[in-house]
Amino acid sequence: MGRTAKLTISLPRELISFADEIAREKKISRSKVLSSCLQELAERHKAAEMAEGYKAIAKEQKHLAAAASEIEHEVIPEWR
Repeated sequence: MGRTAKLTISLPRELISFADEIAREKKISRSKVLSSCLQELAERHKAAEMAEGYKAIAKEQKHLAAAASEIEHEVIPEWR
């Protein structure tokens, strides 16, 4: 990660307690717990966006392949 900045947020007490529990277990700060969670969420979000992009590209490639196949059969009809 890059530079850090301070941030004041309000969270439900249960989430604060959970973050504190994780921090104790992993021997890291509460800030590191929250930072790690947000980093994981960002990575999941990016992966989901990339998957959608790949699906869109695959769909477009399928259409292009079908169109190319039709043109190919017009040029070389005996390949059908």
